[in-house]
Amino acid sequence: MKVSDIADAVKGELIGDGSLEIDAITHPMEARGRGDLAISTDEDLLDLLAHSKAVVAIVSADADVPDGTLEALIKVRRSRVALGLLTEIFSKPLQSADGIHPSAIVDPSANIGENPSIDPFVYVGPGACIGEGCRIMSHVTIGAEAKIGAGAVIHSGVRIGERVNIGDRVIIQQNASIGSDGFSFVTPEAGSVEETKGVISNSKVCSKNVSISRINSLASVTIGSDAEIGACTAIDRGTITDTKIGDNTKIDNLVQIGHNVIIGDHCMICGQVGVAGSVVIGDRVVLAGQVGVKDHVKIGDDVVVGGGSGVATDIPNKTVVIGYPAIPKDEMAAQYLNVRRLGSVFKDIRRFKSRLKALESRAEKG
Repeated sequence: MKVSDIADAVKGELIGDGSLEIDAITHPMEARGRGDLAISTDEDLLDLLAHSKAVVAIVSADADVPDGTLEALIKVRRSRVALGLLTEIFSKPLQSADGIHPSAIVDPSANIGENPSIDPFVYVGPGACIGEGCRIMSHVTIGAEAKIGAGAVIHSGVRIGERVNIGDRVIIQQNASIGSDGFSFVTPEAGSVEETKGVISNSKVCSKNVSISRINSLASVTIGSDAEIGACTAIDRGTITDTKIGDNTKIDNLVQIGHNVIIGDHCMICGQVGVAGSVVIGDRVVLAGQVGVKDHVKIGDDVVVGGGSGVATDIPNKTVVIGYPAIPKDEMAAQYLNVRRLGSVFKDIRRFKSRLKALESRAEKG
């Protein structure tokens, strides 16, 4: 692409020669010269331009680039948005063949839409429906009566269970598991889990977990359109009603979503998050890495939960929480400050005790 076309695509300000041809986007120190567009939107990357072979770069709108350093420059207001557009423009297409590979096993009752791409060793079960233009990579398993919308991309090794319903243009990364049974069990009499729920002061357990019985998951999983599911993520099927993931929600790698969970639209669930059963999460929620969410909790719209936090109670709309257990960020900051002050508080207490002892000693002598 010409530099001028790239500037138009990312809605940036072009400075310099817009006729230069660009073949790839690169780190400033990996640029080979003409043909490479150096990504220098961060301040530390901007400093590298002086030592780079790049002649064209993209920078933030307020960046100060000395004259004569480059032959062309694109300035953008939202650098991450521009990076997203650039990676879409220059991304390489997936290597998958048109049609259905001879080694794929497709049940005769399955319904395959037009223009499919089904790679080697794929299994499509009875009554499954694959939408138009879907790309199913190698070694994917699609269970009976599962439905996959148009334009979906299912990467290698994904396991999709029976009756799972996946929307249009969904992307599922390698080795994800969608629609496994929920972790739901019961004991004939109240066991240790039921005994300790809601108990704060008691540290001993009297009940015993014997004869643990399964509660079967009769429902499945519904995933909205334009959602993305990360590698090695597991989403359990619901007990009576489906586990649900909303439209345009993005889930990272190594995430566990329990049975009966409902996640709204436009959410971001980061790596190693664990969401226990029957949790309800609103729209536009962000759960940062390694967040844990207790069962039956409700998280409101536009909530942000900081990394490593443990959510044990309901969270109202538009709240930022952090910590274990997670509490509003300003409260947690106050607690951290109080903990840091403890050293000086203890010093004061020791001084007061010394003075008190001295006064008591004088009183006794007097």
